[in-house]
Amino acid sequence: MSWQRIAAAGRALGGERGAVHKDWGGRLPIALAFPSSYYVGMSSLAVHTLYRLWNARDDVVCERVFAGPPGPPLSLESSAPLDYFPVVAFSISYEVDYFAVVDMLRAAGIPPRAAGRDDTHPLIVAGGPAVTANPEPLAPLLDAVLIGEVEPVFEPLTAALHLAATSREAALEALARIPGFYLPARAGGVAPPRRIERQWLHDLDRVPTHSAILTPDTEFGDMGLIEIARGCGRGCRFCLAGYTYRPPRQRSVANILAQARELLQFGDRLGLVSAAVSDYYAIDELATELRALGARISVSSMRVDPISEPLVRALAESGTRTLTIAPEAGSERLRRVIHKTQTEDDVLRAVDLAARYNLAQIKLYFMLGLPGEDDADVGAIVDLALACARRFPRQVTVNVTPFVPKAHTPFQRLAQAPAREVKRRLDRVERALRQQGIGCKSESPAWAEIQGSLARGDQRLAEALLAVGRPSPASWRQALAAAGLSLTDLLGE
Repeated sequence: MSWQRIAAAGRALGGERGAVHKDWGGRLPIALAFPSSYYVGMSSLAVHTLYRLWNARDDVVCERVFAGPPGPPLSLESSAPLDYFPVVAFSISYEVDYFAVVDMLRAAGIPPRAAGRDDTHPLIVAGGPAVTANPEPLAPLLDAVLIGEVEPVFEPLTAALHLAATSREAALEALARIPGFYLPARAGGVAPPRRIERQWLHDLDRVPTHSAILTPDTEFGDMGLIEIARGCGRGCRFCLAGYTYRPPRQRSVANILAQARELLQFGDRLGLVSAAVSDYYAIDELATELRALGARISVSSMRVDPISEPLVRALAESGTRTLTIAPEAGSERLRRVIHKTQTEDDVLRAVDLAARYNLAQIKLYFMLGLPGEDDADVGAIVDLALACARRFPRQVTVNVTPFVPKAHTPFQRLAQAPAREVKRRLDRVERALRQQGIGCKSESPAWAEIQGSLARGDQRLAEALLAVGRPSPASWRQALAAAGLSLTDLLGE
């Protein structure tokens, strides 16, 4: 048993409010596993929602397990090893976290291949945006995958998982009857294969979605998060969330305010979460009502076509220091190609508003390597950032992400720009911005290639995941070659 892990768990629990501790007697123990750090995982509303829903039941005890220091993964609540649980439920948001899934299973002594497990091993189930879009690279490692949202099937799912405590086969039989569940081992040889219907919650007001545990050790600090809407109707051609969470749905103001009152008992900081907070149908009213309750609010994202002045004012009054805008492309021509409809005038109006309300920083998010991008579009990123800086007297920061085509989006079958070309364009942007005193942060183009291969790959990638060892761009290329694959083929059109 890793004392380093136990000490880390103790430190995390010591700063939390809302953690649930239950006796295991007579209850189904479920390990809610997030294949990344505690800091990242505790920013996930999926983790909070499942933890709250399962622990609200008297017949279940749900404990959290995160990727962490070397050694067998242990649950946060009771330091139980991962292989002590009859069920391990992974919530997987990002493709590059697939490596941590393999590491966690191996470190726990659980055979990573589903075919190598029997009734002495936990049932391994998974859900989340990454595997909803494309479960195939992980499919040989998983017993069952939920395609879509968990709320509509939560009750039959929990009933099926109860069977795992005594019979793996009985649990799989029950899961196979639940809409939305893909059982990879049972999919082969079926002609035609059973169509998996993506699950989605029709009425968001039915299931509140907010922070169940407050902790200072997350990206958002000690802030209560509330989901105000799900999905997006804008149709940006690169956006995974815009397509896998269709149709767009919104909660009622009354429902959000009820969740806010619950969270405000523990602190006055609230974060509003959705694909585009400013698209919420009653954002002006909501911002005003939350401020009347004494809430200091932050938002996950902001559209600027149009921008809500009452929301910006509420953010400023709440002490928010940064306004985040995502033009995605520098030129209006390329924004039309990707169906990002905001104009340069829209962006500059938002910047003027941020200046008027004395915000401290503007963050601009762009992508490089978009379909149809040329050198003029790359230069336009610099031009737009400089135009913003001329109108904003304080700090302007640019974040640049390499474009990765994702399954189910209109760009899913297009080629991904080679890392060396994205790096060339990125160097040009960084150099030009640095000369003007504008900070620029970026993600690795080489790691974006790994993400792209996993986003669109098939079951052959499972062998590479099992062989890669410590993941890096070089070791991933070697593992792919050993599996008879290449990045060039995987990232091509």
